Amino acid sequence: MDCLTPEQRHKNMVNIKSKDTSIEVVLRKALWNKGIRYRKNYKLLPGTPDIAITKYKIAIFCDSEFFHGKDWEVLKPRLEKGKNAEFWIKKIGKNREHDDEVNKKLLFMGWTVIRFWGNDIKKKTDECIKVIEETIFDMLICDEEMQDS
Repeated sequence: MDCLTPEQRHKNMVNIKSKDTSIEVVLRKALWNKGIRYRKNYKLLPGTPDIAITKYKIAIFCDSEFFHGKDWEVLKPRLEKGKNAEFWIKKIGKNREHDDEVNKKLLFMGWTVIRFWGNDIKKKTDECIKVIEETIFDMLICDEEMQDS
């Protein structure tokens, strides 16, 4: 059950941002400090990645657990018991489908897609940065091998 009044819930929902969220800013600052340069909210790509490292063709999305349906098998039954269940299940289901479509389009275009959950970015920023650095490293190794053969 929702413990907020409809007015309080409305105020919360209106203030949810689609770009420059706290999780994006945390990840971007950490990347910048590591010397990794990027484009933010890169509109030239499907899905407008939150962070695009164009030099290595890496698209990074910072997904909130609720709106992108983390642990959907657990979240969906909880939503079914709450208010406006049909709306939320449909909305989050569409978000998940859209995420899959965007991933496929980007992969087809030769981009590497990395998706992080918000709590992982907040609590394990170093691990997220390590994933990105390892992806870049793997790409550099592949490029070297291609040039050697």
